[in-house]
Amino acid sequence: MARDTAEAETGMKGITFPAWQGQHYVTLAELLVRLGSFGLDLTWRIEFDEIVDPRCVEMQRRSADAGMDTLTLLSLTTPFLQLVDAEARGFAEDKLVIVLTEFDSSSWDVRAVDERVLSELRHHFPGTEDL
Repeated sequence: MARDTAEAETGMKGITFPAWQGQHYVTLAELLVRLGSFGLDLTWRIEFDEIVDPRCVEMQRRSADAGMDTLTLLSLTTPFLQLVDAEARGFAEDKLVIVLTEFDSSSWDVRAVDERVLSELRHHFPGTEDL
């Protein structure tokens, strides 16, 4: 995955947590819902190292253009879609505000400009650690 967002990420705080919470895999759709109103008006671009489902192709196609809104991304990630090595970047008026990175179906890293988003995820997902 190209990591062209490293410079923009420097002002963000981050957390990491296991993608598997017991027998339950935390999907991208679940994370999008947990973002609540923070995530509603974002534009998303997503990249994959491994295409695991035809929906991934459609997400990359839409990302190549101007990106997609949250509800479109949500519709492409439900029902259950387990990702392998993917990164979703959320923008508010061309400013990067959140990065959701899934590593090998085993963990999620979340970087955000808004600490309240990270607090919500810390509260909801056991095993969360700061990055």
